[in-house]
Order: sequence, then C-alpha cells, then structure tokens
Amino acid sequence: MSDEEQHSQQLTVMMTEIATKMQVLLDKQDELAENINKIKEAVYNPDEGLYARLRNLEQWKETSSKITWVILTSIVGLATATVWHTFFK
Repeated sequence: MSDEEQHSQQLTVMMTEIATKMQVLLDKQDELAENINKIKEAVYNPDEGLYARLRNLEQWKETSSKITWVILTSIVGLATATVWHTFFK
C-alpha cells in the first residue's frame, strides 16, 4: 500500500470517528434539551408539577395531624369526664 493510500485510509478512519462522536454529541444535546424542557415545565406550571404535589402532600399531612390531635384530645376529655362522673358523683 502506498503512502498516499495509507494516508487516505487514515483520513477515512478519522472522519468516521469524528462523525460518530458528533452523533453522540447530538444525542446528548437532545437529551439535555428534554431535561431543560422538563425543568421549564416544573417552574412555569407549578400547579401541576412535582412541587405542587409535594406542597399538597405537606398540607394534607399538616391537616391530618391537626385532626388527629383534636380526636385524641376529645377522647382523653371524654374518658376523663366518664371517670369523673363515675367515681365522683
């Protein structure tokens, strides 16, 4: 094989490698664009995104905790009233 053919073959291999690496870059760029779109959606649609779901979950937890305390306080109060009326009347 002559030097010119060898040089041509090396150039072909290098061009193929460059094309492959460019395709990988393009794929990664598409993936990055998708991720950025998801972030934009989460930021600009806060009522439907992940943060809204977390906020709703926190509000539910707070409300259910308050209800639990009211129920427990009522049960303790009723038990105390029952004991008081049973033994001290």
